[in-house]
Amino acid sequence: MNLTQIHKVYFIGIGGIGMSALARYFAFINKAVGGYDKTESPLTQELANSGIDIHYTDDMNAVSGEFKNDPEHTLVVYTPAVSSNHSEYQYFLNNGFTIKKRSEVLGLITKDSFCLAVAGTHGKTTTSSILAHLLKETGVKMTAFLGGISEDFNSNFLLEGTDYSVVEADEFDRSFMQLTPNVACVTSMDADHLDIYGDAEELERTFVDFTKRLKPGGKLFVRNGLPLEGLTYGIEDNSDYCIRNIKIERGTYIFDLETPDLKLDGVEFSKPGRHNLLNGLVAFAMAMQTGSPPHRLAEALSTFKGVQRRFSYRIKNEDFIFIDDYAHHPTEINAVFEAISEMHPNKKVLAVFQPHLFSRTRDFADAFAKSLSQFDNVLLLDIYPAREEPLEGIDSKWLLDKIKSSNKKLISKEQIISEIKSQNPEVLITMGAGDIGLEVVKIKKEMSYAD
Repeated sequence: MNLTQIHKVYFIGIGGIGMSALARYFAFINKAVGGYDKTESPLTQELANSGIDIHYTDDMNAVSGEFKNDPEHTLVVYTPAVSSNHSEYQYFLNNGFTIKKRSEVLGLITKDSFCLAVAGTHGKTTTSSILAHLLKETGVKMTAFLGGISEDFNSNFLLEGTDYSVVEADEFDRSFMQLTPNVACVTSMDADHLDIYGDAEELERTFVDFTKRLKPGGKLFVRNGLPLEGLTYGIEDNSDYCIRNIKIERGTYIFDLETPDLKLDGVEFSKPGRHNLLNGLVAFAMAMQTGSPPHRLAEALSTFKGVQRRFSYRIKNEDFIFIDDYAHHPTEINAVFEAISEMHPNKKVLAVFQPHLFSRTRDFADAFAKSLSQFDNVLLLDIYPAREEPLEGIDSKWLLDKIKSSNKKLISKEQIISEIKSQNPEVLITMGAGDIGLEVVKIKKEMSYAD
């Protein structure tokens, strides 16, 4: 497919974080852009405010004629979350339109650039956002497609140039097999998406297959300990790229950073959690492959603000701290707990968690219970179904019974604020990949007396 022959791009599922970044890209290069999504959201509102035509009913009568009457010059992009019996999808499929998955289009856009791809079951969004920040600060002309809203750019999309591209290599639906990166990293390979892969071994095999898609002469960075061949990165170990001598001052990490060729002393990084230190380290290592000066990259690390819903401080003062995080896997919940324990020791912590997907809750129930049991106080919401239908016997009450916290409770979203106030925590953490993020603004507003 020749993208220069495409004048119009229509998105089915335009409100997804990855889809919306592509929509911004095509609008930026002056293509006509429109789309459908199931529900209105802050993302779709922003797209609509920028002039993109969006509707929220699965109805071809709601689709503008410029998209549905010109199959020769219109590209239709869809997300795997869209059902195959979606009426708009069926119309475009049966009327001669070019239809591509989001991952295929991302592969087409980036294949002729120097592509830096971030893979892993955890850490993709933060790592790619740090990488984009480092490259922007050091003057690299690149396009970045991010899986979250960068607090540095206030967007999930950045276009500074087309020589380089920064992308998340998403393992869901094997999407990353559409990419051909020059530089890639793998942050983690914990079992996940077993509804797609069946078992952890197949997931690992697919990650291995992804690493083979590197262009000739490409470089692969691997977190130390993963069963992959590549340049390693780690903390206080024998890695090729290593962080040593960590100190914490005023909530900021200060450390030494060693590469195969040099050592940088007194590097600073402000995102809490050792997992975020690792994300920053591999972003630094990848950015070095563009020729950016290491000392300037180290300076840029110290100014990284963060990503919305990735250990994001929403309220932070001496009396009350409110943190919001996207954590939706036991490994991610463990990382959040460790970060809170390191940065805010001996504080009374209340965790509010919304499980994401019935299948994920089923597959990792015992691990979820173990990770949540680390918190003394837990409020559990109903499972967010996303693309799934309910599974018999799998619900939040079933998960709650497995949690060993002394103070645990199943609540509705309407009860969140009253429960928080009644428990009066010193640290509040909200976690989940569903619509719990929409509750964060309400919580902050109600708890603003503490801000």
